[in-house]
Amino acid sequence: MDIGVLTVPFGGESIEDAFAYLSGLDVDAVELGVGGFPGEDHVDREAYLADESKRAALADLLDAHDLRVSALATHNNPLHPDDERAAEADRELREAIELADLLGVDTVTCFSGLPAGAPGDSTPNWITAPWPTEHAEAHEYQWEEVAIPYWSDLAEHAEHHGVDVAIEMHPNMLVYEPTGMLALREATNDRVGANFDPSHLYWQGIDVTEAIRFLGERDAIHHVHAKDTKVYESNARVKGVLDTADYTEEPDRSWLFRSIGYGHGEAHWKDVVSTLRMVGYEGALSIEHEDSLTSPREGLEKAVDVLSRAVFETQPGDAYWAE
Repeated sequence: MDIGVLTVPFGGESIEDAFAYLSGLDVDAVELGVGGFPGEDHVDREAYLADESKRAALADLLDAHDLRVSALATHNNPLHPDDERAAEADRELREAIELADLLGVDTVTCFSGLPAGAPGDSTPNWITAPWPTEHAEAHEYQWEEVAIPYWSDLAEHAEHHGVDVAIEMHPNMLVYEPTGMLALREATNDRVGANFDPSHLYWQGIDVTEAIRFLGERDAIHHVHAKDTKVYESNARVKGVLDTADYTEEPDRSWLFRSIGYGHGEAHWKDVVSTLRMVGYEGALSIEHEDSLTSPREGLEKAVDVLSRAVFETQPGDAYWAE
């Protein structure tokens, strides 16, 4: 199992400097933004699609630093009711899949997207309850008339290129928890699976290791984000966890994204790693730094420190004691 890093926090540095720094931390893999919210500071998607020499130079740079690419990232909303925004997100995602194929990368990470609640609406609508009944009707419309047709076609595109599409379960997106993730996979094909990011599952009250088992036993985990969350009970007991306070208003929030080990201890992360191995996942744990209480470098270095003691570097031996 590899320790990886989503390189977005280092977008202000050259790709050469970012790779040199990460290699010095004994990081094994990088997840590279190629569009959408992650941006494309290190890899200009269109330029790399068009220029074989750029792709070759990236491969050489990775080899020089003993790194591999765990995934290309383009998180956006291809189901947006604004046709132009949806078309842009769709193009980014399809081109990311095409670029991954050319680079020999087997995974693209993304969001499911979120439609409007009805035809003609202009704002995406996150439905979280079936009542009043128009909400249930809106939810059915989002799935049956928008998401499944779109993702069925996108899944065929991914299959054509031999690339897995790893969807992060994210609130304010249609797929935000494991049963929704599995429903989309079952409605499309096996190229559609999870970018298993536990950070949003924690504050929703989802048991992360149970969620790993639920998806992993169905071969539905394509990639993993290593990202922690801390629920601050003194605030959550008053206003719950559906918190609209700004992320930088830390004392007032019910929860915050935290560096690995600052939301849940090392023992928990060892349990996460062990459960991932139980269900057959041996890919990257890609650290996504969004901890507003520390700098990217310090947060990343502390996360690497914890994960370095949690990940397994060898394959299991024979269970000689069971013979």
